[in-house]
Amino acid sequence: MISRRQAAVYAAAFLALCLISVAHAQTGTMSVDKSWTRVAQQGGVGGVFLTLRNAGAQPDKLVSVNSPVCKSAELHTTIKDGDVMRMRPVPSIDVPAGGSAELRPGGLHVMLIGLSQPLVQGSKIPLSLTFERAGTVTVEVVVEAAGAARPAAQHAH
Repeated sequence: MISRRQAAVYAAAFLALCLISVAHAQTGTMSVDKSWTRVAQQGGVGGVFLTLRNAGAQPDKLVSVNSPVCKSAELHTTIKDGDVMRMRPVPSIDVPAGGSAELRPGGLHVMLIGLSQPLVQGSKIPLSLTFERAGTVTVEVVVEAAGAARPAAQHAH
């Protein structure tokens, strides 16, 4: 039988391990780097950009995303339709074995739809990414300025 103090120590150790895995944003052979978004208004939409890295010997794919700060989240690509750039949902994003996939403005990205709160510069929002093979990882996405083309600081999660 363990004492309350021992139980508290075990619980704290378990929580620390959980926080470490979130901070590193890695699940299995997949890791997530440089996750960021831009300032956006409550009720609106926002794009999330990041880099997916697959250290494994088998390809994987990002199959879904979700966040508590929006009604829904979708995987999107940007295509040119005549002179107009349009965003379209995609079912998944491939990440080759030993390779990476970059989600960036004007290309593949995560679309947050129906924001339940404003995205304020300097804050962070949680985003869960689910991979076909590697499972689910949650990252903290940094909110950058409204017109940002890239994250202000090179940060890894």
